[in-house]
Amino acid sequence: MINAGDTIENPVTGERIVFNKTSRETGGEAVEIEVYVRPGGVVAAAHVHPRQTERFEVISGRIGMKLGRRKLEAGPNDIVVVEPGTPHRFWNAGDDELHFVTVVKPALQFERLLETMFGLAADGKTNRKGMPNPLRLAVIAKAHFDDVRLPFPPAWMQRAGLALGAPLGRLAGYEPTYVPAGDPAAALV
Repeated sequence: MINAGDTIENPVTGERIVFNKTSRETGGEAVEIEVYVRPGGVVAAAHVHPRQTERFEVISGRIGMKLGRRKLEAGPNDIVVVEPGTPHRFWNAGDDELHFVTVVKPALQFERLLETMFGLAADGKTNRKGMPNPLRLAVIAKAHFDDVRLPFPPAWMQRAGLALGAPLGRLAGYEPTYVPAGDPAAALV
């Protein structure tokens, strides 16, 4: 379980997250995180939050973003708001470490998703882009369909694919939440 002050790292994507406010602390209203992205770092995949608003406030460095079909860059003190249903991705667009604060509302299971994906990457269980194998991803994606999904194909098609893939992933032994081998807090730095 994530607590305020906990830090997780994704060595594959180059992201480090510090949790400022958790779902539990806000009564499910929001999650607030500080994100640090090394030069060349990037979020694992373009995605959509169907029911959540994501607010990015750049503290230092430059963030590159694709919002729908639009590309933009933002720097210190700039704020970018991603409305629910908007496909987006981000990357470090500068030569220095990128530092921004993100608030995600409502929280839903966003923390658990981050903890799972970062734990898998830290344990070497993702590809070079930070994504787990397709069966494991199907189990995770089905459990977090209200938090995040791909911008394409359409949601109904993703649901159909997950209805087939997630049970196969479960049969292969994958769970929607990843707990690193040994110490359950191993994903925490």
